[in-house]
Amino acid sequence: MDFLQSHRAEMLSMGMALVAIVGSTAYYFYVTKKPKGSLDPDNFKEFKLVKRTQLSHNVAKFRFDLPTSTSVLGLPIGQHMSCRGKDNLGEEVIKPYTPTTLDSDVGYFELVIKMYPQGRMSHHFREMREGDHLAVKGPKGRFKYQLNQVRAFGMLAGGTGITPMFQVTRAIVENPSDKTNIHLIYANVTYEDILLKEELDALAINFPSRFRIYYVLNQPPGGWEGGVGFVTKEMIQTHCPAPAPDIQVLRCGPPPMNKAMAVHLDDLGYSRQMQFQF
Repeated sequence: MDFLQSHRAEMLSMGMALVAIVGSTAYYFYVTKKPKGSLDPDNFKEFKLVKRTQLSHNVAKFRFDLPTSTSVLGLPIGQHMSCRGKDNLGEEVIKPYTPTTLDSDVGYFELVIKMYPQGRMSHHFREMREGDHLAVKGPKGRFKYQLNQVRAFGMLAGGTGITPMFQVTRAIVENPSDKTNIHLIYANVTYEDILLKEELDALAINFPSRFRIYYVLNQPPGGWEGGVGFVTKEMIQTHCPAPAPDIQVLRCGPPPMNKAMAVHLDDLGYSRQMQFQF
């Protein structure tokens, strides 16, 4: 009897050791053997549109399949990719876009696109239907994000310039090891122009101490409690972190806004090292 109990104990110990070895090996490969990205920096690759969701009269969300259900796009945080299509004259057009998804969203990527009446690439997206393919090349971009590289980010976004800000914000707040705080000012013409509002509001609710957002509208509706007009120096002083060596202000919007924001930031004492334009 003692022999049997000893034998069973020995077998149990061996089994537990084997499980530990297998588990450690799996963890090692999970951590060290990250999936290869689906993008190619030198050549366009085609990805199938599997779902198109109309968000407003001129904004839609496009979901594209990656090669397998476990594939990742392979786009570093804050970078973008080039999308190729054809305008209304059938001529080739290439334009950069930032997905709203991260590599933690395996098997697919999504683009939120605002389609302008005269936009050349807007025509291509307006004509896209589920089952069509989009040619994409990347990654591209000068922004290189590192974990906890600053104490806080100030963000100044206008219109479709919200997409890189949204991507960076998601990557930071969804990472338990990242302690960076984010202060976003997001400007649009009308309330209907605000992209990703539901997702942004959810981030503000779920991470109240990490992410704060201040909306600004040029043509606000009645009862509007956010900012009115254009983004001012006073708004930046109130809603963004003050100039310091461990903060950075990111900006992305229409050229006139980018130019005006650069002047405001210079006047407020933000050095060039504290500023980055997507």
